[in-house]
Amino acid sequence: MKLSEQTIKLLENFSTINESILIKKGNRIRTISVMKNIFAEAEVQEEFPRDFAIYELKQFLNGLSLHDDPDLNFENDSYLLIKEGKRLVKYYFADPEIIIAPPEKEICLNKKDVCFQVEHSQLVKLMKAASVYQLPDLTVSGEDGNIRLLVRDKKNSSSTEYSILVGETSEEFTLNYKIENIKMVPGSYDVVISSDLLSEFKSSKFDLKYYIALESDSTFG
Repeated sequence: MKLSEQTIKLLENFSTINESILIKKGNRIRTISVMKNIFAEAEVQEEFPRDFAIYELKQFLNGLSLHDDPDLNFENDSYLLIKEGKRLVKYYFADPEIIIAPPEKEICLNKKDVCFQVEHSQLVKLMKAASVYQLPDLTVSGEDGNIRLLVRDKKNSSSTEYSILVGETSEEFTLNYKIENIKMVPGSYDVVISSDLLSEFKSSKFDLKYYIALESDSTFG
């Protein structure tokens, strides 16, 4: 088996959510943060032949980068063989019991209270502004008929704010995230937020979803 560039990029992204991963047999990869406030899942083009766990995902991916076009062999229960030409790596799987893995049950939103789209360029600008101005919070604001995404320091009323208009609404709300929890692959997303303080970011291009918990000080209405 060979891993596509897209799958490698997804795994690189997932490694920022959880340094470990349990991959199940089939063509879906899933991860959850240690704090269980970020969950991600994607369908990939590869069909994994068995369940296996990797304890240090970044190390594993860095190891793959030592090769140009490696072939992955999953025939052994205990380890993976990474082959390319005369080179061979025996990479041992981790014990699945020590991996913080997502529950088997599918996640779904019981309510869809706020819906909008955020474009790739908008998300990139927001994250860059948060870095430039050192702003720790992302807020979805419903006010005066508009939905805005803004990065700010919600504990500092005089801090810089950078905002982008993303939609319209008849409701008022202030929905807060920590910037450190916004770890999506760059792209455009359809966003649904529930008053249960859970949100779904669904990629407009791939079968890729992130579920991210809101901060407890978020308010609806």
